[in-house]
Amino acid sequence: MQPSTPLLLCVLLSQVLPLTSAEDSACTPGFQQKVLHIDQPAQFIEDQAILNLTFSDCKGNNKLHYEVSSPYFKVNNDGSLVALKNISAVGKTLFVHARTPHAEDMAELVIVGGKDIQGSLQDIFKFARTSPVPRQKRSIVVSPILIPENQRQPFPRDVGKVVDSDRPEGSKFRLTGRGVDQEPKGIFRINENTGSVSVTRTLDRETIATYQLFVETTDVNGKTLEGPVPLEVIVIDQNDNRPTFREGPYIGHVMEGSPTGTTVMRMTAFDADDPATDNALLRYNIRQQTPDKPSPNMFYIDPEKGDIVTVVSPALLDRETLENPKYELIIEAQDMAGLDVGLIGTATATIMIDDKNDHSPKFTKKEFQATVEEGAVGVIVNLTVEDKDDPTTGAWRAAYTIINGNPGQSFEIHTNPQTNEGMLSVVKPLDYEISAFHTLLIKVENEDPLVPDVSYGPSSTATVHITVLDVNEGPVFYPDPMMVTRQENISVGSVLLTVNATDPDSLQHQTIRYSVYKDPAGWLSINPINGTVDTTAVLDRESPFVHNSVYTALFLAIDSGNPPATGTGTLLITLEDVNDNAPFIYPTVAEVCDDAKNLSVVILGASDKDLHPNTDPFKFEIHKQGVPDKVWKVSKINNTHALVSLLQNLNKANYHLPIMVTDSGKPPMTNVTDLRVQVCSCKNSKVDCNAAGALHVSLTSVLLASLFSLACL
Repeated sequence: MQPSTPLLLCVLLSQVLPLTSAEDSACTPGFQQKVLHIDQPAQFIEDQAILNLTFSDCKGNNKLHYEVSSPYFKVNNDGSLVALKNISAVGKTLFVHARTPHAEDMAELVIVGGKDIQGSLQDIFKFARTSPVPRQKRSIVVSPILIPENQRQPFPRDVGKVVDSDRPEGSKFRLTGRGVDQEPKGIFRINENTGSVSVTRTLDRETIATYQLFVETTDVNGKTLEGPVPLEVIVIDQNDNRPTFREGPYIGHVMEGSPTGTTVMRMTAFDADDPATDNALLRYNIRQQTPDKPSPNMFYIDPEKGDIVTVVSPALLDRETLENPKYELIIEAQDMAGLDVGLIGTATATIMIDDKNDHSPKFTKKEFQATVEEGAVGVIVNLTVEDKDDPTTGAWRAAYTIINGNPGQSFEIHTNPQTNEGMLSVVKPLDYEISAFHTLLIKVENEDPLVPDVSYGPSSTATVHITVLDVNEGPVFYPDPMMVTRQENISVGSVLLTVNATDPDSLQHQTIRYSVYKDPAGWLSINPINGTVDTTAVLDRESPFVHNSVYTALFLAIDSGNPPATGTGTLLITLEDVNDNAPFIYPTVAEVCDDAKNLSVVILGASDKDLHPNTDPFKFEIHKQGVPDKVWKVSKINNTHALVSLLQNLNKANYHLPIMVTDSGKPPMTNVTDLRVQVCSCKNSKVDCNAAGALHVSLTSVLLASLFSLACL
C-alpha cells in the first residue's frame, strides 16, 4: 500500500508530543513549569518537602513515574521533591524526568547559590529543554531516548513511543540495530502496532553507553515504506562505581631535609562512571598517617591532582631523629567532587624518608692497640666507627685508608661489610729483629660524598700502635737450594760441600746443629757441627733415585732455642756420567725354517744405560770361540742395530750363537750374550719346533718386530 501523505514519526522525549486526539488538544502534556528555582539551604533535610512539581499526561497520569538525576532525591506520587538523606550540597542543577504510558517530560531545578561542580546534565542528556532536536526537513522526525542505568523491575517498561500521524492502514513499526537484532540482542523492542519502545532489562552505562537503533514502517509484506530513521538511546549515568586505585603498590621516596613543598609522588584513582559528570569527578584526601610523629600532618595531597607533598620544615624531616623513616598514608579518592554523597575508594601510600650523607663516620676511640707475632699474617685488630646514617646506603658504609706508617706495604685494611669495622691485616710477615714496633695513621670516609655543609673532622682519623712479638725462628740455609756437580762413582768419603745456615734471631746468640733429613739412596752424611757433607756410598747416575741426572737430598738446621726451631735446606747433586755400564742386545731368541730360502735370522738391537758418548755407535760381532766358520754372519744396519743371517741351511735343532757388543766409551765396555736360534720344520704353513725345543716364536714375527724397532729409531 502506498501512503498518500508523508509518514511522521517522532519519539517523545525532550519535547513532549501529546498522544491525544483532536478533541484533547486543549490539554498540553508535560510539566506545567519546566524551570524551577530553589534557594540553596544550609542542608536539605531527609524526607522534608522541598517543592511540588506538576505533571499531566492529559490522560489521568496513570502509572506516573518520576526519576531524579541525583540518587539522593526522589519525587513522591503527589509531585513533592524530598531528600533521601541529610545533605548539604548537590551542585547547581537537578533534573526530574516524568513518564506515563502516554507522555513524558523533563523539568530543570536550578539551585540558587549551589556550587557548580561540573557541566550541566543538560549537556549530558544531549537534548534541548524546550525544543525538539533539530532535524532536516523530512517526514520522519526523531529525538534521543534517555534511560537511567540500573533501573529495577518490573521489565519490560516503556521508555518512548513512535507516533505516526499519517500512517497507512495495516503498516507496522520495525526496530533494528545493536540491542535489538544485533548483539546484545533483545534489549529493546517496539510494539509494531502502537510504536511503543520498551526496554527488557537493566542497562549498564559502563558496558554500553549509547545504542544506535533504527525505526522504519513496513507494509503487511515487510516491505519498507518509510525509513530507516536513526534512533539514539542514551544510558544516563548513575553514581554506581567507586573510585579505584589500579597502579599499586604506591611507594614514594623523599630525601631527608627536603624543603617544604617537595613533591613525593602522585596518586591517581580511576572511576568507571561517566567522566563528563560529577559521578567521576574525584577529590583526594589523606585519611590517616602512621606514625603521627613528629607531626600528624607531615604530608599534604593536592585534592584535584593527587600530588603528595611535604608540609613540614626540613628540620623535622631528619631521618636520624625520626621514630621510623617509613610513613604509611591511607589515601581516599571520593567522587561527586568530594561531596558527602560521593563514593570513596582507598589505597595505602608508603613514603620512605631516604638518607643523605649528613653524618661523617667517627672512630669510637682515638688510639687502638694490636700485637702480632713476627712472621705471622692475617687480621690483627678491628677498628670500630660510628655513623648515624642509613646502614643500607653508601652514606653509612666506611672506606678505610692507611695514610702513614706503612712504607713497606706490610699492612692492609678492609671494611667488614656486616659490621662496618676496619679489619687491619698484616700481609707481609714482620721481623722483630728489624722493628719491634709500628705506628699507623688511619682515616675513615664514607663511600658516598658528604653533603656540602658537613666535613670530616679529627674523629675521622685514628692511630694504631702495633707491637711485634719475638718468635724463635728456624735457621735459614743460604743458598737454598744448594747445588753441586760431581762424577758418579767417586770414591766413598768424598766431600761434596759444606752447608751454611744462619739464625734470624740475631739477638739470641743461639748455636746450630745439622742433620740429614731425607737421603733416599743413603749415600750422604753431614757433620752436625760444621755442616760438611760427604759420601757414604758410591754415587750412581743410573740409580732409580736419580732423576734427569740430579739427586735430591734434604738437611735440617736446628737451633738451641727453647723449644728449638728448625730450618730445612735442599741439596741438588748433578751427577756426570762415566762409562760404567756395558751395552746389552735384544732379542735373545730367534726362529728360522730349516728349508728357508731367505737365510736372514733376526735383527738385533743394542741399548746402554749410560749417556752419549758412552753409548752408540755399537759394534756387533760373533764371538769366534766354539762357533763353526762359514755358517753365521752379522751385518751392521746402523749405529744401534745389526742383522744375523745364515750362510747355509741347518738341520732342525737349537743353536747358541755368542754375540759380542761393544759401546763407544773410553775405555769401551763389552758384553757377550748368547743368541738362541731355533731351526724349525716349516711345512704346509705350519711351524714345528718341538724337536728344536719348547719355544714357539715364528721367524716372521721376530723379523717384523726387529724391523719395527728400526723404524722407531
